[in-house]
Amino acid sequence: MSSAALPASHPLVDGRTAAAPLVAALRRQKPSHRPVWFMRQAGRSLPEYMEARAGTSMLEACLTPGLASEITLQPVRRYGVDAAIFFSDIVVPMRIAGVPVDIQPGVGPVFARPIRSMADIEALPDLGVTGDRGSFDTGLDAVREAVKLTVEELETTPLIGFAGAPFTLAAYMVDGRPSRDHLGARELMHTAPDVWEALVRWTSKAAGLFLRAQVLAGASAVQLFDSWAGSLSEADYETHCAGGSRAALTAVADLDVPRIHFAANAGHLLDALGAAGATALGVDYRMPLDAAARVTGGAFALQGNIDPAMLSAPVATLMRHVQDVLDRGSEAPGHVVNLGHGMPPHADPEVVKRIVDLVHERG
Repeated sequence: MSSAALPASHPLVDGRTAAAPLVAALRRQKPSHRPVWFMRQAGRSLPEYMEARAGTSMLEACLTPGLASEITLQPVRRYGVDAAIFFSDIVVPMRIAGVPVDIQPGVGPVFARPIRSMADIEALPDLGVTGDRGSFDTGLDAVREAVKLTVEELETTPLIGFAGAPFTLAAYMVDGRPSRDHLGARELMHTAPDVWEALVRWTSKAAGLFLRAQVLAGASAVQLFDSWAGSLSEADYETHCAGGSRAALTAVADLDVPRIHFAANAGHLLDALGAAGATALGVDYRMPLDAAARVTGGAFALQGNIDPAMLSAPVATLMRHVQDVLDRGSEAPGHVVNLGHGMPPHADPEVVKRIVDLVHERG
């Protein structure tokens, strides 16, 4: 592995995580056991999370290094998963940049000034360039500190860095809040393609710098999470969005860390998601993993894809489902067990621990 661009103290360089099952599986090597972690494992389903976050807003928690680190570590301690996912939110880079955004309980990200014109784009904060100690880079110091604190505690367990994909970020910024069909974003990419492209350039730069800061501080892999790409046709994704994801993932390509690309409801986009610079693909619960392996021709390690709804099923039903995921995942050149979307807020921690134990026993 060429890792000259990583610091000598990085876990992949000094050996702490170089042979970790997660890293091996994502690199399409043979791990000592099938690794497992869960999207949204850090947070809302854990009672210790609610206790730690009491009296603190979501974005405040994300940007308080000691608290963000503690929340990131909680599921590793409780479940024994094979990776930590950095506790953050997709709009954290916007908040750091100075874009007025808040996360409203029961609603989600809400932007005070939706983006609709080129003038709106031009009013967005300057993000600077890699290595420029401008205000955005300085604002990332809280993220770097949280990652460093976390990596010190994790020892041989890898930390996965996280960012929202440029399309999802842009869609939120256009609509100003969550949308059912992302019609505003889809309209803008066709009615004002120059405005759309400029916005995607800005969001891809923010996502890329955010990922890079996490990797250089100690993350051993990254995941680009595209919540809403599944609402797009393959043609629209490739023409109007893939370049943004490619730019975000390229921001860490020289650091030679595994790069997972996940989009919900996007089985029709797997090839395009891979071509955008991923080394591994997340697959949601709608597409069987063996089918995904065939579609992608064995070119990517796969991650997934336990149906989150199954966490509430009878134990025997859930365990059969997990075994089916293991069996189908064995068709991929590398497989990381995960949910096919995020952890439900009402998930029973005891059930989640049972899944981890089963994967480690049979995987």
